Amino acid sequence: MRHLKKVKKLNKEKSHRVAMLKNLAASVIQYEEVETTEAKAKAVSAVVDRIITVGKGNDLNARRRLYAMLPTKLSADKVLDVLSPRYKDRNSGFTSITHIKRRFGDNAKIVKIKLVEE
Repeated sequence: MRHLKKVKKLNKEKSHRVAMLKNLAASVIQYEEVETTEAKAKAVSAVVDRIITVGKGNDLNARRRLYAMLPTKLSADKVLDVLSPRYKDRNSGFTSITHIKRRFGDNAKIVKIKLVEE
């Protein structure tokens, strides 16, 4: 039984899952909205919230932590320069998920995850 286990496995091994979530989080940060499946969107929402919260520190330690969390330096720089000032008065809830359609091939729920405008 999986009592008190909060990690969504997404039917992937750990290394694949971590890489996928890093890349998806970088895409959400870079483009500010991405279409993906509902399960992946729910999983990456927590990752993006954590990344923006770390970026609000805006010091050398926060910059180094963001470089470790994200695959590209451009994404980390955007968090520090653009997103952390935008959300300085907001504690959490930086993303919103909107249902769009169902995918034709396997009928999976497709959603749009985007950063909240403020």
